[in-house]
Amino acid sequence: MYKAVRARLSALVCRARAARRDAGMVTSEYAMGIVAAVAFAVVLYKVVTSGAVSAELQGIVKRALGARM
Repeated sequence: MYKAVRARLSALVCRARAARRDAGMVTSEYAMGIVAAVAFAVVLYKVVTSGAVSAELQGIVKRALGARM
């Protein structure tokens, strides 16, 4: 009985260790995620600071400030 319990426990420990090794992203995946996030931020910044969008946002703010309550 002792050997069976020990073998079962050993198998569970090995499985837990294997799962922990594959649990997170590796450094290269973090780097690619950061590059993608920065690229998205740059595109979003360019869109928001473009002339048409900037004028529209200013119009929205002016209408909101001029509204009667």
